[in-house]
Amino acid sequence: MRSLLAGMHSVGVWRNGRWLVQNIDLAIHRGEILSLIGPNGSGKTTVTKVLANAIQPDTGTVERSPGLRIGYVPQKIQIDSTLPMTVKRLMNFPDAVSEKAVREVLAKLRIDHLLRSPVQKLSGGEFQRALFARALLRNPDLLILDEPSQGLDIHGEAKLYEEIADIKNQLNCGVLLVCHNMHLVMAKTDTVICMNVHICCTGTPEHVKNNEAYLQLFGPDSAASHATYAHSHDHSHRLDGSVAEHR
Repeated sequence: MRSLLAGMHSVGVWRNGRWLVQNIDLAIHRGEILSLIGPNGSGKTTVTKVLANAIQPDTGTVERSPGLRIGYVPQKIQIDSTLPMTVKRLMNFPDAVSEKAVREVLAKLRIDHLLRSPVQKLSGGEFQRALFARALLRNPDLLILDEPSQGLDIHGEAKLYEEIADIKNQLNCGVLLVCHNMHLVMAKTDTVICMNVHICCTGTPEHVKNNEAYLQLFGPDSAASHATYAHSHDHSHRLDGSVAEHR
């Protein structure tokens, strides 16, 4: 039985007069990849920040195993263009690590040639890989990856998701993955959660890919983007994010 790394129970986050997420229940176990999908503004990034202890929920509870080490790759990060920050310095922030360890993790992600490059000169895909490498340096029990394939083409995305699955196996860690293209990660994911402020559907990839909500997201009559994603459930969302039941 896989050990529990982290979980949420009835978690809600209220900001500026609306729910960013509400009634979120999930559990992440060692050796498991849990993928979050949903439209823009559905609360996926909020979930990652709550689990990473970057923001505190207004309702519910968050459970983390004792001594849990988290490697977090945020969706967006801004670095001042005037800051003299190389990839090597990024790897050593905030805690210094050996150059040998840095070179090894950069080589694992095929960016060891960028060790002394300014981060401001990296492409979007290179920068995402650098952030991913930095997260791995902490030998995490739980990897939280918020859209880690930003800036990559379709082939780069497929390769990165393969690497994520390999690293999960090597470290025997858990992975919370926010992604926008489930076709690429379907074979690697253990559990999929479809959310739109609250959880609309959840299950194995085989179950979710046959769910009406998933088919609307990736089916032939819909654009494969979260921005156009809409559920056909017996409810709708009010402006404050709460759910209105349809009878």
